[in-house]
Amino acid sequence: MSSKLTRDQIAARVAQDIPEGAYVNLGIGLPTLVANYLPTDRDIILHTENGMLGMGPAPAKGEEDYDLINAGKQPVTELPGCSFFHHADSFAMMRGGHLDICVLGAFQVSQHGDLANWHTGAPDAIPAVGGAMDLAIGAKDVFVMMELLTRDGQSKLVAECTYPLTGVRCVSRVYTDVAVFDIRNGEVKVIDMFGDITADELLRLTGLPLKFAQ
Repeated sequence: MSSKLTRDQIAARVAQDIPEGAYVNLGIGLPTLVANYLPTDRDIILHTENGMLGMGPAPAKGEEDYDLINAGKQPVTELPGCSFFHHADSFAMMRGGHLDICVLGAFQVSQHGDLANWHTGAPDAIPAVGGAMDLAIGAKDVFVMMELLTRDGQSKLVAECTYPLTGVRCVSRVYTDVAVFDIRNGEVKVIDMFGDITADELLRLTGLPLKFAQ
């Protein structure tokens, strides 16, 4: 399998699907890249769970202010009209259904939209749930960014998650390096494919009864 998207290209593809006026949380890790690719002609408000609305993209090198960081402790910028608030208020926004979209990374996503992204279950792994459970259940739409395959070639899009769950039936769309998948009512539909990946190859890699957009 060749012609896979890079992580930055996956982030740019996610950014295309975020609509005007959306309130969006970008999870720690890969999802933070989305901030750098949001269309400049859309008014999109980024939320970070450590207490900020109106977060901008990463600062230019040499202009970092480490008093101004996102939840992953990466330096960010302020956009005009940004606001700061207590951590508890931030979680009230997340839990209260006030975010339109959250973008999260994942170890696994099931065909039913179950999300596993906080712990692999390995005895030496450090669990890191953070605010992922609150975001997964509180956001109106949950987008997941991940490479389709693990390092040993196993699909992360699975029939049933084998890792501890973060949320149940919460994921609506999965963006990978080879395809974009919509998950609705237990059905997984491929809505975009990249490079030279084929439908047959996706069916073989995932082992799922995929549907394909016309």
